[in-house]
Amino acid sequence: MLFGVRNCVRSLILAGASTTRQIAMSATVTMPPVQDFRGVAIGADALASKLAGRRVALYFSAGWCPMCTSFEPALQKFRAAADESGKPIEIIYVGSDRSQADQGQRAASLNMMQVPFEGDARAELKKAHKVWPGSEVMQFGMGRRSGVPALVVLAANSAVELGFIPAESQGAKALGEWPTDDAAGLFQ
Repeated sequence: MLFGVRNCVRSLILAGASTTRQIAMSATVTMPPVQDFRGVAIGADALASKLAGRRVALYFSAGWCPMCTSFEPALQKFRAAADESGKPIEIIYVGSDRSQADQGQRAASLNMMQVPFEGDARAELKKAHKVWPGSEVMQFGMGRRSGVPALVVLAANSAVELGFIPAESQGAKALGEWPTDDAAGLFQ
């Protein structure tokens, strides 16, 4: 499974825009490897410290994507407003950029950590959450739920999905679906 699995059984209450549903999970999925915008690996302890007390999301995007770049000012305003309201968020960039340099520049411009360009982590996250741009359909297939931009809000201390922000189809108004009040999304 994705990035290692610890066997445990737990339930999360997931609040959606209009419904609440309970999902029983038989495993906890750990966080993917993360780097700062310069490409320097962030160790597990440093990452845990950086994420503590925050809500965390994976941001699927690309610098060449006009929908992504037009969505990002609203995302940055949302991020600042969340910080000001005492509900800070951390966003981890999962790029579909065409080079490592492009991805690093995007992560820096957005002030975000990033999943490494090299290796399998980005591809595994895209497949697990079924989010990739149309330009990657030949690599991942047609079975996606969304293209980019999109955010996957994570449950606390894991890479398990708590919420989905379909920014490709809904734009900035999709940010209203972020479950900022759900304690299940607060990293410890």
